[in-house]
Amino acid sequence: MAAYSPLVMEHFEHPRNAGEMPDPDGQATVANPVCGDRMRVMIRVRDGRIAEVRWLTRGCPPAIATSSFASEMVAGWSLEEVEELSREAIAAAIGGLPKDKVHCSVLAADALRGAVRDFHSRNP
Repeated sequence: MAAYSPLVMEHFEHPRNAGEMPDPDGQATVANPVCGDRMRVMIRVRDGRIAEVRWLTRGCPPAIATSSFASEMVAGWSLEEVEELSREAIAAAIGGLPKDKVHCSVLAADALRGAVRDFHSRNP
């Protein structure tokens, strides 16, 4: 079994911000067809900043953990900061991921950036 950081285990065992968000300002769903992980991220934006993030993830423990962690990580960030968020930043901040689980941080970053793009498409 892969070794996970204490932060990965904490967010897997006690996920934060999971669940639906009524009428989100932006949302995106991403999936990895190889492993079957699927993430849906919903954001609420106030004054150009992330006011709230909710997520629904079906997948392995690191997928759930990165969803939870990223939802807390970007709280208060500007939309521009979220658009520049990389998978490497998420993986490093959560204490690293095994090579075969880095795709989880890719999904989390892609979903957040996608939700910001959706927000911009609704608010040109």
